Amino acid sequence: MANAAATGLGACILHTMIRVKDLDRSLDFYTRLLGMKLLRKNDYPGGRFTLAFVGFGDEASSAVIELTHNWDQAEPYSLGSGFGHVAIGVPDIYGTCKALEAEGVKIPRPPGPMKHGSTVIAFVEDPDGYKIELIAR
Repeated sequence: MANAAATGLGACILHTMIRVKDLDRSLDFYTRLLGMKLLRKNDYPGGRFTLAFVGFGDEASSAVIELTHNWDQAEPYSLGSGFGHVAIGVPDIYGTCKALEAEGVKIPRPPGPMKHGSTVIAFVEDPDGYKIELIAR
């Protein structure tokens, strides 16, 4: 398959979708705690689900996260072993982690240099247990 950029298709990543059990809790995490904006939110009563898109910029110029809330989901989702994480660049990784920890966010990997490199990273978990990698920028 030819490279999309080379063929003039202008391809780009639009969003990453993750399923969330408690949409309000997830929106609070991504907007208030991580500083994203709620870009749009639509209910689909016929399908019994809501889609909420969050991001640091608008969808025309930035990749965003689609939070999918299935209304009848009673149990937490199984995260599986295939999905890795979403990565977010932050200017003050130590301050960000301290503020998130004060809000009760789980930080399974505190900030520090990554193994075999010098980039400072940390991993936090959203309310559903999805890993969010923070990278010092």
